[in-house]
Amino acid sequence: MKNKPLLTLDDCRRIAAAAEAEALKNGWAVSLAIVDDGGHLLWLQRLDAAAPISAQIAPAKARTAALGRRESKVYEDMINQGRYSFLSAPLEGMLEGGVPIMVDGHCLGAVGVSGVKSNEDVQIARAGIAALSA
Repeated sequence: MKNKPLLTLDDCRRIAAAAEAEALKNGWAVSLAIVDDGGHLLWLQRLDAAAPISAQIAPAKARTAALGRRESKVYEDMINQGRYSFLSAPLEGMLEGGVPIMVDGHCLGAVGVSGVKSNEDVQIARAGIAALSA
């Protein structure tokens, strides 16, 4: 039987605190979501003034990154490069802003952020994930 690391509630708190700090430092109103490796929601946080729709988009981006074991931007790029059939894939958040949490080659889950420019969403997600190794 194989063993793999799992996200704990404490891990989610650390990720969320670091992501929130990055967003607030830049004055960005976002929602952030953390999911486990099966795409199940573990944490959802909508910062003050974040658009209500961002609380729907952030978990979708996180699920896409966790289930695909890659950044959600990969799917957005495929579609933008003409692979329109990917629009029928059973994923909802095929937009940049979902980043998988990888530890020792295992996907533990993902962070999804929504509310600002896509590259800024990713910046926030990566800042959160970096807190795990701090």
